[in-house]
Amino acid sequence: QVYLVESGGGVVQAGESLRLSCRASGINFKLIQLGWYRQAPGTERELVANISSSGSTNYAGSVKDRFTVSRDNARNTMYLQMNNLKPEDTARYFCNFKGVRDFWGKGTLVTVSS
Repeated sequence: QVYLVESGGGVVQAGESLRLSCRASGINFKLIQLGWYRQAPGTERELVANISSSGSTNYAGSVKDRFTVSRDNARNTMYLQMNNLKPEDTARYFCNFKGVRDFWGKGTLVTVSS
């Protein structure tokens, strides 16, 4: 059984930072690509960043140069360091693994006030 558990969300002011974590179980973590997605109320879920098994990364244009995705294979954990947060970053953030189907965590809520 694949489990993805996100943590680290919270309420911050614009310009502050947060680090999200996604702990995975039930999969061979070091061999897989993982991604962070987010969804704000009334909008579609969108890709924020992903990281391959080799550590290659890809970012949405809106977060590039502010967010950094990383992984710790020894801890089966992926991270998202979010700096210089903006009110438009407010959303629920989800961890994703594309296996035989899409696997999702329940998400962690990030709220950025102006």
